[in-house]
Amino acid sequence: MNRLREIREDNDLLQKDLAKIINVTQTCYSKYEKEDRDIPTELLKKLADYYNTSIDYLLYRTDERTAYPKSIIK
Repeated sequence: MNRLREIREDNDLLQKDLAKIINVTQTCYSKYEKEDRDIPTELLKKLADYYNTSIDYLLYRTDERTAYPKSIIK
């Protein structure tokens, strides 16, 4: 299962809910979940912040769901 779908369902959200949060259409979000379209970095950041996790977790680069400490550098 795709990690975006997994974490969305774990939070009892629908695709349309996430699409609204990141300001894309439900169809566009669905393509991100199905990996038919690459998700832009800025949207990955929004999702990681929303779920309080890391981009690495969303991209299956780690199984650690806990977010990294925030950087003091912007």
